[in-house]
Amino acid sequence: MEISMDVLVKRFKDYVGFDTQSNEDNDQVCPSTPGQMVLAKHLTEELKSLGLVDVKLDNHGYIMATLPANGCENAPVVGFISHMDTSPDASGANIKPQVVERYDGADIVLNKEQDIVLSSKEFPSLLKYTGQPIMTTDGNTLLGADDKAGLTAIVSAAEYLLQHPEIKHGKIRLGFTPDEETGRSADRFDVDAFGADFAYTVDGDELGSLEYENFNAANASITFKGRSVHTGDAKDKMINANVVAMEWQQMLPAGERPEHTEGYEGFYHVHKVSGDVEKVTMTMLIRDHDKKKFALRKEYLQEMAALLNKKYGEGTVVVDCKDMYLNMREKMEEAMYVVDLAKKAMESVGVKPMVKPIRGGTDGARLSFMGLPCPNLFTGGTNFHGRYEFLPLLSLQKAAETVLAIMTEAGKMKKDLKE
Repeated sequence: MEISMDVLVKRFKDYVGFDTQSNEDNDQVCPSTPGQMVLAKHLTEELKSLGLVDVKLDNHGYIMATLPANGCENAPVVGFISHMDTSPDASGANIKPQVVERYDGADIVLNKEQDIVLSSKEFPSLLKYTGQPIMTTDGNTLLGADDKAGLTAIVSAAEYLLQHPEIKHGKIRLGFTPDEETGRSADRFDVDAFGADFAYTVDGDELGSLEYENFNAANASITFKGRSVHTGDAKDKMINANVVAMEWQQMLPAGERPEHTEGYEGFYHVHKVSGDVEKVTMTMLIRDHDKKKFALRKEYLQEMAALLNKKYGEGTVVVDCKDMYLNMREKMEEAMYVVDLAKKAMESVGVKPMVKPIRGGTDGARLSFMGLPCPNLFTGGTNFHGRYEFLPLLSLQKAAETVLAIMTEAGKMKKDLKE
């Protein structure tokens, strides 16, 4: 079962033509930007035209649709989920994809006028795709493979089954969400309405990646309160909130920052800082795969605050720390048949499964704790969220064919999921 590359490229270019950059600061409405709803309406009509049923778009930009069972009515219901928004980190407007038909291993000039180059020295993963077609940006925007490659893979696999009624499968549910990049897309996802026994987010990166464990994550807001006094008369009176904030930064373990960690190593990340002598606000990310280490990291922030408050006065440092999501491995260990099915499907289309931890979060983490086991599948994209993002097109094709293989293999399973 081979899905046409031309179909995939055309559909992907169609989706990235919509500016769906989300806005992490706009938590008053959903979706956070109007462009997401524009794409949602377009996608809703496309799904209907392809022949899917029960296609519903709600007022918040969530889409659900059904591919009815075909000969495997007693099989479990499998779902596939991806998000429509692109990252706030880089522009998603006026994306102009460029295709290198056969990558030769050299640097790729993205924008000659601005001297923007995708360098194999700076991004050595490029060399793995020598001899293959690669889609890039024009150097002015991100590409949008995160997660419009996921949208493309899911819709194209469903379309293939609709065009080939001789292929048997069970009931399949599709779900497309807004505002994943803001961390809020699972907030309004109705697991009961979705009605799947298990699902997959199609939101991973390079070929073969299969992820069912992620960071435990907390976000901390730290307020540093200072005391402003005229600099000519400041001795023993001024408390400079900027200096206290810098002291806080120096107390964090130097080697436990994102730029120095990999694999299962956790980190502290100072994300944003703003303020003046009187007041500084800082936001931090706290991440760790290990639940006990995660708890210790949060405790350490409180210990830091206590030490600085003892030095500068009570209330100088206030920490507000909130958990964002937890490691879904805890839930996936109860449903490893979902992971095994994905491995089998990948191998059936010639892809070697590459199990690795997610150094971030995924809707699947939240959804798994909401009762829907939901590991993450690759899309093929690389260097997400910036102008150096690229998409090896054979990897996108394999992503779509993996989704298709899961759809058909799931039809062979028993409803009680034990066989």
